Amino acid sequence: TSTSTSTSTSGTPPEPRAGTGPGTRGTPPGPRGDSGPGGSGDGAAARPLVVCVGRLCRQKGQDVLLRAWEDVLGVLPGARLVLVGDGPEDTALRRQAPPSVRFTGAVADVVPWYRAADLVVLPSRWEGMALAPLEALGCGRPVVVTDVDGARESLPPALAAHCLVPPEDPVALAGAITALLSDRPLRVALGAQGRRHVLTRHDVRHTAEQITAVYRELLGRAPTASDATAQPVPSECRESIHS
Repeated sequence: TSTSTSTSTSGTPPEPRAGTGPGTRGTPPGPRGDSGPGGSGDGAAARPLVVCVGRLCRQKGQDVLLRAWEDVLGVLPGARLVLVGDGPEDTALRRQAPPSVRFTGAVADVVPWYRAADLVVLPSRWEGMALAPLEALGCGRPVVVTDVDGARESLPPALAAHCLVPPEDPVALAGAITALLSDRPLRVALGAQGRRHVLTRHDVRHTAEQITAVYRELLGRAPTASDATAQPVPSECRESIHS
């Protein structure tokens, strides 16, 4: 969850603490101007690229996104959509999709797609704790997510007005997508805010420090010198967030 509280051994409720949430692996790459796989990465005026990363299943709501996409194309006929991932709804979604939608299938490394995107969308019906928006924000890309537990927590408060939509509402989703694709300065600003949020709140090292602080409080001890010199877990030893 995005916020948590605990009860101290003295029986006095402590101050609320920001939740320890998931961490992204190391420092995510920032924005850059190159194009990546089939995308512009800079809001190319007539052909902006929207990317949706996730398993192709009912939970992730790609069918809602495809319904919204019809309205997006009505305003921005050159817009492109890429669905990154595979899953049980692949065939049905391909039947529903117009020619401007590309399916990648399973992808080992999704970061190039985030970096190629002008906007990343997560239209989930429900979530546990969504990592895709954190990864996208870490790459400096703005996101649109649905207002469901596990997704809304990924957004810093300043982004909610532009980036949070009701679940299963293709009209609202299309409106948010169209508004952001039509406003490059706003996308850049939101992406920068989101990246700062991820680096300060969701980097795996920060998350590890938060968890350590919780255990210290539960054990009733102060930080030690060994805590200060502890090394972060090497990237190669961490479980892939896409497994």
